[in-house]
Order: sequence, then C-alpha cells, then structure tokens
Amino acid sequence: MTAVLAKKLERLAGRRDGMELVQVAILVAIAVALGLIFKTQITAFVNRVFGNLLSADF
Repeated sequence: MTAVLAKKLERLAGRRDGMELVQVAILVAIAVALGLIFKTQITAFVNRVFGNLLSADF
C-alpha cells in the first residue's frame, strides 16, 4: 500500500515541476507579446527618460 502511495506522490511531484515550467513559459510569452504590442510606446518612454536624465543639471 505504501509503495503505491509513494509512486503516486512521485508522479504528482513530477507533474508539479512540469506545471511550473509551463507557467513560466506562459508568463514569458505574455511579456514578449506585450513588448511587441507596445514597442513604440516603450521606446518613446525610454528615450524620453534618458533624454531627461542627460539634460538634467545635477
């Protein structure tokens, strides 16, 4: 009985690692998609921020 339970727990542990990998892959895909969608806005923001930093008198 305990051997069967141990095998089932091993299978569940393996699945959890697989699910974590899938979750990370989905998050990366979402980040890339948002980057592609908002590429021009992100570029304009970064250029504006660095332009302000370079022109600031400290």
